Amino acid sequence: QVQLVESGGGLVQAGGSLRLSCAASGSIFSINAMGWYRQAPGKQRELVAIVASGGITRYADSVKGRFAIARDNAKNTVDLQMNNLKPEDTAVYYCNAGSYRISGSAVMSTGPKYWGQGTQITVSS
Repeated sequence: QVQLVESGGGLVQAGGSLRLSCAASGSIFSINAMGWYRQAPGKQRELVAIVASGGITRYADSVKGRFAIARDNAKNTVDLQMNNLKPEDTAVYYCNAGSYRISGSAVMSTGPKYWGQGTQITVSS
C-alpha cells in the first residue's frame, strides 16, 4: 500500500497561480510514476499531469504551457505548479501514484492506483 498526503489548493482569481504538493509513503518500491488527476462536478476524473521515475512527463492538452509537474524521488514527493489558472480548471485535484507505462502520448496503468484525499481548487472569473 502507498499512502498519499496532499497539501495546497484553495481559491484563486483567474490568471493567478497555485501550487499543490503530495508526499508518498509506504510501499514506494511498487510505483514508478506520480501525478495529478482532477474531477469537476458532473465530469469524469481526468489526468492532469504525470511524471515517471526517469523524468518522463505528460500533460493534458488543456494545461500544457501553464502547469508544471516536478518529482523529488529522494523525498517521494510530487508538486504541481499551476500558473495562469482559468475558471475551467476548477475541480477537485487528486494526487496519484502507481505503476504506469508511458508510450508516446499514451499513459497506461499497469497495476494498482493509489489516491490522495483530494483538494479543491476554485478559480473565480
